[in-house]
Amino acid sequence: MTELKRELLKRLKSGEFAGMDVSEITSALHLRTQAQRKVRYSLEELAHEGKIIETQNKTFCALDEDAAFAGILSAAAKGFGFIKREDGGPDMMVPKRFMNGAYDGDAVIAIPVEGTEDEAYIVQVTQRGLQRVVGNVRKDQGKIYVRPDNPRHPEVFVPRKASLGAEEGDKVVAYITDFTPGRAPEARITEIIGESLYFDTEETATILAFGLSETFPDEVLKEADEVCAREIHPAGRQDFREDLVFTIDGEDTRDMDDAVSLVKDGDRYILGVHIADVSSYVAPGSHLDREAYDRGTSVYFPDKVLPMLPVPLSNGCCSLNENEDRYTLSCVMTFDASANRTGTKLYEGIIRSAHKTTYPEISALLAGDTSKYPDLAETVQLMKELCLKMEAKRAREGKINLEIDEPNIFIDENDDIQIPPVEHDDKDTISHRIIEEFMIAANEAVAEYLTKKHAPCLYRVHEEPDAEKVANFIDFVQSIGVRIRLKQDDVSPRDFARILDESRDLPQFATVNQVMLRTMQKARYCEENLGHFGLASQMYCHFTSPIRRYPDLFVHRAVRACLHNSGKDLDKLREKAHDAGIDCSSKERNADEAERAVDTLYKIAYIQDKVGQQYDAVISGVSKQGVYAVLDNTVEGLIPIESLEGEYEYIPEKFTLSGRLKSYTLGQKIRIEVADTDAVTRRIFFREA
Repeated sequence: MTELKRELLKRLKSGEFAGMDVSEITSALHLRTQAQRKVRYSLEELAHEGKIIETQNKTFCALDEDAAFAGILSAAAKGFGFIKREDGGPDMMVPKRFMNGAYDGDAVIAIPVEGTEDEAYIVQVTQRGLQRVVGNVRKDQGKIYVRPDNPRHPEVFVPRKASLGAEEGDKVVAYITDFTPGRAPEARITEIIGESLYFDTEETATILAFGLSETFPDEVLKEADEVCAREIHPAGRQDFREDLVFTIDGEDTRDMDDAVSLVKDGDRYILGVHIADVSSYVAPGSHLDREAYDRGTSVYFPDKVLPMLPVPLSNGCCSLNENEDRYTLSCVMTFDASANRTGTKLYEGIIRSAHKTTYPEISALLAGDTSKYPDLAETVQLMKELCLKMEAKRAREGKINLEIDEPNIFIDENDDIQIPPVEHDDKDTISHRIIEEFMIAANEAVAEYLTKKHAPCLYRVHEEPDAEKVANFIDFVQSIGVRIRLKQDDVSPRDFARILDESRDLPQFATVNQVMLRTMQKARYCEENLGHFGLASQMYCHFTSPIRRYPDLFVHRAVRACLHNSGKDLDKLREKAHDAGIDCSSKERNADEAERAVDTLYKIAYIQDKVGQQYDAVISGVSKQGVYAVLDNTVEGLIPIESLEGEYEYIPEKFTLSGRLKSYTLGQKIRIEVADTDAVTRRIFFREA
């Protein structure tokens, strides 16, 4: 091997030359331009020998075939990305220069960059995940481009013959037709949504940008009508129609997928959680099933819902409507006087809900107003009794009760957007807590049932937090006066619950909630039981909402297969479990992002006529760009660092921008003035008042 080849291989393996092309490598070696041919020849020889690779972009990287891995790329707005590994290994960061023409959502093959701990180089795109972009048309010297609304997506080129006559500024949907290395992807415009910056246009565009649909295909709707036309037959089912079973939901709820019943036998509580048996209507592989899997979840916006299942099912035959016979999968649990679960039985059932009640109505009933539901008075008091015992038991085990502010956005009778301050008391009512505890109990019981049966399950897993994040969190809570000793590599849910208790009376309590949330992992679906840290639960799944979540439907099928002793059906579910966990987790994240994006759109529309007005706020984030502040109704804006007087140092581990005379820290109260809004970038700007 020549000295030049040896030097090239050494520096490529160290990561120093990774992602460089011939001219960049020649320059880094301090060789003259004339030496490029010699460098190229040496690099091509190394590639031919299998020691390095040359990418489609004519750059080079050392190759270690044993270390190559597959995964899905999640791109960031600034051009870099992260790969979630298929083998379950740690996520790998891909610097911009190593992206190799890959885009957000692509399935890729990558190799670790030698000389780094967590960087990877994308070798090959095996499947394109990005198929369309939604954005604004721009024209440049007669050429047509679509600038995407999603900053993680690339700008695409549109040939004039594929433009549908779209004009500058139109909001459009464009499907990508060609990926050519070194060039913008080529696309054709398939839909002109409307003129950009109109609210309805922007909301529709946002929904489309996340790959969501407001309508169902004709074949899905036809199948929904057909299955809902079937007659109810109680034969072969456990009949609960003579039991006092009823639903408790929000005042606007239309799809009721859970009902409850409770009786007491001596010191024993017998709790029934009756869940709509969607699996009796949605057959595996049917049009309904494929559409539900593609959607993964229902998505909720301020003015509409995009349901996972068509309305004839979600609001009709699968909804546990008052005084109507409905199929259920019923989880009947027995608890002792201390709320320890001592028995679980699962049934294919049939119920007739006695009442459609709401949380406020149950709260009123518990407060002594029996005028509307006198027949529920005794049962509801019993439910409160069991709920309080369940809460006490779960608190002893270490359940983490974070307070997370969720916006309440609605359109009033004058078609104006309203966003009132968050009221924590609404979700702390005993009626909400009863349903929460009963549903958690059923989810745990079903997960345990499937585990004991060695049946496939999509567990809802919430893994222990990363040790480094825990260390930063411990430093933070100690810095604000919470005296607690923890081991960063051996933290338990009870430790986190204790921190919340210790900080409850501190002015920084909301901040502790926020930092704790950032410290913890995100929950996901997985075919392996990895426990649920936040609930202090050894095993947990989602069973109680099959109308709006596909993982619950998967779990229902596993339960029914066990009840029917169908090994064939269990084998089919087992084959699909791994991919279903990944896909359902991805669909959930996508839905969450879509909901936040549309909420942001509403917040901008709400605040844009309030420029110049002042509000009390709390610092919700700090970064090199400045200070983020949030109002009591969850509207958040950025105070750019250049608008702050003086110079500041960003100290990430302390969540602080530190200046010579003043500092800004997470959780600090601040008076702000609304400065501006930017509908194009979906940003709100404040200034310090």
